[in-house]
Amino acid sequence: MAAEDEAELGLLECRVCFERYGHGGQRRPRNLPCGHVLCRGCVEALGGPDRRRLECPFCRRACGSAETSDCLPLLQLLEVLGPAGHSIPSALGRSGGRGAAGPGPAGLGLRLSLGGWGSLVNPTGVAACRRSGRLAVAHDGKKRIHVFGPGGSCLQQFGERGDAGNDIKYPLDVTVTSDGHVVVTDGGDCSVKAFDFEGRGVLAVREGFCLPWGLDATPDSEVILTDSEAGALYRLTADFKTRKLRKCQMIQSRLISPRGVAVSQTSGAIVVIEHLKAQGPNSSSTRVKIFSAQMDLVGQMDSFGLNLVFPSKIYTTAVAFDKEGHVVVTDICSQAVICLGKPEEFPIFNPLISHGLYYPVGLTYMANNSLVVLDSGDHSIKIFSST
Repeated sequence: MAAEDEAELGLLECRVCFERYGHGGQRRPRNLPCGHVLCRGCVEALGGPDRRRLECPFCRRACGSAETSDCLPLLQLLEVLGPAGHSIPSALGRSGGRGAAGPGPAGLGLRLSLGGWGSLVNPTGVAACRRSGRLAVAHDGKKRIHVFGPGGSCLQQFGERGDAGNDIKYPLDVTVTSDGHVVVTDGGDCSVKAFDFEGRGVLAVREGFCLPWGLDATPDSEVILTDSEAGALYRLTADFKTRKLRKCQMIQSRLISPRGVAVSQTSGAIVVIEHLKAQGPNSSSTRVKIFSAQMDLVGQMDSFGLNLVFPSKIYTTAVAFDKEGHVVVTDICSQAVICLGKPEEFPIFNPLISHGLYYPVGLTYMANNSLVVLDSGDHSIKIFSST
């Protein structure tokens, strides 16, 4: 077996006991709140005799056994591969670091595919610099931030764990400010860290965050940030050039596990994805909540409500605004990107990409309105543009 195939098949093994994941019993893959995945057997073993608390062996974040959940992408992948154990490349039709991932819908076509296994490892966030066209990707590789140029070349990598001043323990999301700084949420030490594009750390903000997760930048280089455990939304104002935090203000509370967030570059509206508590097996759901620039609730719709309008259940993992102010989300159930309309007409149903995605977890728009999708299913970035 080729070394690349072995690495890819390693996705199907628990990184603690190295046993292959399965659909049931002790081998069933479980998500920890920090984002890492273990088999059920290792979760129970790490939880000790009382099975109440455990510490993630990778990022050391503590959690309760009851906070773990089924890892749906791995379960779906196991179902695709079937009992015969076909390799990931043949089952998913991977074509390497770059190449077509399947046809897009009318009007949108795949222009470029970047990354791939070995380049990006379990990517979690993507952001675009509107001035330069560079893309910043947060992932679980040795160097946590990967910067691509407009043509797809690798320009910079930084954030290696243990690197004094530039250390990123476990990145959850990334954004790029209009003044050219890369801002990252670090679940490993519950902080928000800012860097220049050369990878030099310029600011680290902790401010008592419980679990900072999603973030996006306003046109004025302010950062809108979700705290998943605190159920809150923050606005950070900083002078990154002088390395000074000016203000950290909570602008919304009593949200339910908010993660993905996006800010309209035109109206200042803010959209947040809440991850609702499961009421039973396989019943996890999400809710898309939209606020005006003044933080008035404009509209909201959860998976159940969307299912009444749309043909299938939608479980949203990422959100963005296009240049016209439409709310666009990724859906892991249908492996698609869907436009939900402008805040005042929300929700409508307009699939933008319905083929060639495996597990879309990140979404952003470039200055030319090209749509960038981060696909953790094959560890790639896919850039779509009008045809």
